[in-house]
Amino acid sequence: MIDVNVSLSRWPFRRLPLDETPRLMERLREKGITQAWAGSFDALLHEDMAGVNARLAEDCATAGKGILLPFGSVNPNLPDWEEDVRRCAEEHGMRGIRLHPDYHGYQLDDPAVPRLLDLAGEQGLIVQITLLMEDERTRHPLVGLEKVDAAPLVKLATERPELSLILLNSQRVVRGALQGELAAAGVCFDIAMQEGVGGISKLMQQVPFEQILFGSHAPFFYFESAELKLRESELGATVRAAIASGNAERESGVGS
Repeated sequence: MIDVNVSLSRWPFRRLPLDETPRLMERLREKGITQAWAGSFDALLHEDMAGVNARLAEDCATAGKGILLPFGSVNPNLPDWEEDVRRCAEEHGMRGIRLHPDYHGYQLDDPAVPRLLDLAGEQGLIVQITLLMEDERTRHPLVGLEKVDAAPLVKLATERPELSLILLNSQRVVRGALQGELAAAGVCFDIAMQEGVGGISKLMQQVPFEQILFGSHAPFFYFESAELKLRESELGATVRAAIASGNAERESGVGS
């Protein structure tokens, strides 16, 4: 199994179970995870993104035991963010980057976003866009975040068919017809915030199974929650294998 949505370091508002990398690694190995795409909780509030990404790369290299794949963060509202994109690819050898438009205070129609996506594409990077980190009702009262509108991503993705775009934690804010439009534009979705009985089957009504990826949002969510979603939906062996690992392998270019 490949988990495309885990995070290292400390959630800034409270301690989480497994928020120490060795303990998280132990749980991922127990669950049969062979690769985990890891961002950093530090990216949400830190302004030294180069330092965040350097620590992430080091943590994945030293404690990741060949399983953790670092996905650096880029904040286009910070000076010299283009250099952060370059460092992720050229200095750290990362396979992708992770964006947090809500915490970083911009919308996807911001003029910097097309440039960011183009630079990522030139470097051959996967782009993960995290639309939500937590249920809005549980946020610290001092944290006022604007909801991110995913609609502009339809045009951005359509104009960049070679770019691998993945929405993380999207189902609370992207539903129905917009899901279908984004899927038709080539965007992929993880399952971390897909809720309800038969959740993956319901998601497949709008999104082809080839564009659905296994993501747990661990350690913020219990890993077992995502694991159960694969088990309780009647998917069949081929579809389950594709969501568990095959689709992520294709997006990351494994074996290509």
